[in-house]
Amino acid sequence: MAGQLTNPAFSLSCNDMNNTPPLLVFDLDGTLAETAGDLTNTLNVILAREGLAPITLDEARKMVGAGARALIQRGFAAEGRSIEGEKLDRLFADFLVYYENHIADVSHLFEGVTPALDRFEAAGFAFAVCTNKVEVPSKKLLKALGVDHRFRVICGQDTFKDNGVNIAKPDPRMLLMTIEMAGGVPAHSIMVGDSKTDIDTAKAADIPVVAVDFGYTDQHVSAFGPDIVISHFDHLWDAVAQITSTRA
Repeated sequence: MAGQLTNPAFSLSCNDMNNTPPLLVFDLDGTLAETAGDLTNTLNVILAREGLAPITLDEARKMVGAGARALIQRGFAAEGRSIEGEKLDRLFADFLVYYENHIADVSHLFEGVTPALDRFEAAGFAFAVCTNKVEVPSKKLLKALGVDHRFRVICGQDTFKDNGVNIAKPDPRMLLMTIEMAGGVPAHSIMVGDSKTDIDTAKAADIPVVAVDFGYTDQHVSAFGPDIVISHFDHLWDAVAQITSTRA
């Protein structure tokens, strides 16, 4: 990957970075892939077992993003119920079993993801995933979607631990550890996400963040103060070029 990046708008070069390529770190659900359908279907299976009413897809899109445990809790809260402790652990385990067996029934990459990855890869970029989804189903999903090999690392909410406790977004350590594991450096990394959690994580890690506005959030993502908002992956190239130019 030696040499200057192909777009002159980009100021980074491998020589500038001691042969470390620039790194794009992506969230998964609501950023790379439309997964709300399969997550909603799985949640409704769990809720039905507990005698609770199903959640609509529109409702679920506002609940997704903090991981399956939080999704279950939010599903219960929608019915005026709370759930913690051993029961939550049990339902979380049940959720994962069902979900992994239906990982990509309707899930798919957002339009423009593959061409964007192709263009950035040709320009010398590397990629990683930093998601609050559990690591195993994250890898399984990306494999089912045919893109797992594009990412140097796929890190989930259980990838990194501190004294046995998961390190997950918005803890900035998760993003910084993902960058390190991918062989990148923070000064030449950019986060791409869809939620307040992603934006807060990137800000706390002092990493620029591009937000997509088609993901899972109960407010427009611009309200959370990302560096740039895009509405299609076709726009990611120019967004990254703009961020990179300000770092020169």
